[in-house]
Amino acid sequence: MTADVSLAHQRARLDDLESRIAYQEHWLDTLDQAVAAQEQRLSQLERISDLIQRRLREQQQALQAGDDREGGWQPEEDRPPHY
Repeated sequence: MTADVSLAHQRARLDDLESRIAYQEHWLDTLDQAVAAQEQRLSQLERISDLIQRRLREQQQALQAGDDREGGWQPEEDRPPHY
């Protein structure tokens, strides 16, 4: 009788462990997908950041080149005629 109880107990423990492993595998897959999505989004944001930085540098260089050619920026030149 004790052998049957011990065997039933062992099977119950094995079933419990298999259930836990399946649950952990599910969550590992879910986390892996989330990390992959975040990595993709981070790469996209880095590309956008690089593009913005490049455009800002280009605009800054264009402004500096304009200042050098025109002798500097004059605020009154930017005012509309009704001022």
